[in-house]
Amino acid sequence: MKFILASANQHKAEELNVLLSAGNLEILPASEKVEVVEDGSTFQENALKKAKEYFDKFGHPTVADDSGLVLPAKPDILGIHSARYAPEYLDYKDKNNFLINEIKNLTGSDRDAYFICYLCFYISEEEVYFFEGRVHGVIADTQSGVDGFGYDPIFIPDGCDGKSMAEVSEWKMTNSHRAKACLSANKFFKEQR
Repeated sequence: MKFILASANQHKAEELNVLLSAGNLEILPASEKVEVVEDGSTFQENALKKAKEYFDKFGHPTVADDSGLVLPAKPDILGIHSARYAPEYLDYKDKNNFLINEIKNLTGSDRDAYFICYLCFYISEEEVYFFEGRVHGVIADTQSGVDGFGYDPIFIPDGCDGKSMAEVSEWKMTNSHRAKACLSANKFFKEQR
C-alpha cells in the first residue's frame, strides 16, 4: 500500500520507507509542501491535522509523523513545541546548548525524558490509524555524537551505556521512538492483508 508522507522532507520519507518495508508499505514524498498549523494540544492531534490536510490536498492515503522530546519535570517547554523551542536559534547545536543551560539546575530523576512519535495513517475519513512509540532516557549536560539530528546529541537513551542518541545510529534504527511506532504499524498492516 502506498502513502504520501505529510511532509516534503525527502530524508524522512527515505527513513520511513526502510522502517515500514516489513509492513509492505511504500512512502512517497509529497510533491509540494502544505502549510499546516500545528495547534493541537497533543502529538496525536497534530499528526492527524497533518495527515488530513495532505489527504485533502492530494486525495491519496497519507501518513504523518508528529514527534518530540518530553521533559516531565518541565512540561512547559519542549513536548509538542519541541521543533519550535528556542525559535531564536535556527541551528540545533545552539538550541541544545540553550536547553542544557535552561535546565542546568535539574538533577537526578528531574532530567528523565522521553522521545515520543505518533504516526497517523489516514486512508479515508472513516479509516484512520495511530501508532505510538517511545524511548526513555535522560537529558545530558553536554552534547556528544555527530550521527543524529535535533536533540539526539543531548539525549541518552536507557540501555546505551551513557552514549547519546547521536552516538548509537545503528541502535536508533531499530529502537528509536519512530522505529517502535513503525514496528507496531508493520504488525498491524501485515495482519490486515
